[in-house]
Amino acid sequence: SEMPLECYCSCVVLFFLAYFTLQVIYARRKYKVSPPETRGHPEFERIFRAQVNCSEYFPIFVSLLWVAGIFFHQGVAAVCGLLYLYTRFKYFQGYAVAAQGRLGPLYASARLLWLLLGLAVSGLLAHFLLP
Repeated sequence: SEMPLECYCSCVVLFFLAYFTLQVIYARRKYKVSPPETRGHPEFERIFRAQVNCSEYFPIFVSLLWVAGIFFHQGVAAVCGLLYLYTRFKYFQGYAVAAQGRLGPLYASARLLWLLLGLAVSGLLAHFLLP
């Protein structure tokens, strides 16, 4: 049995989470912000917020990815998933530099989440309502 493409995307999510967490650790050291503090140098605060924001959305993303992949189409869901991860990476990079740098990738990632939601809903409707 072949592993679903969503599984590979889900594994990539773990690498992103680890990367974002490491960036916060490095920023804590660089700007001398000890845990559990979340306030300090503005660059640390932006990196911390970017990591938290990305982490908050990953459960929603992974859920939509799997439902869209199972009920709509594996390949389409995987492509949307990889594009979403790329936009979140660009979001993180942009936010680390300046708060305004997050906006373009934020809107792009939101559109991809809406697309995944649409795929998931249409796949579920087709599965349960069509003979």
